[in-house]
Amino acid sequence: MIVCSCNVLSDQDVRSAVEAGRTRSTSRVYGCLGCSAQCGRCARTIQRIMDEVLGSARAAPAIAARGPRNPD
Repeated sequence: MIVCSCNVLSDQDVRSAVEAGRTRSTSRVYGCLGCSAQCGRCARTIQRIMDEVLGSARAAPAIAARGPRNPD
């Protein structure tokens, strides 16, 4: 899905940039993708995608640290 019409960035582009650089700012996401913010309407969506990616990245180690579940 296209999240930035000005730069034609997809949600997958944003996810890839965040996963590769673990960036925490929208301006760095644009930079990683070789562009910059234009109208700014996509900033909230990009931030939401960043929160999702970074949130799931933090949850994975916590789940792994718990170890296997007891089947009882």
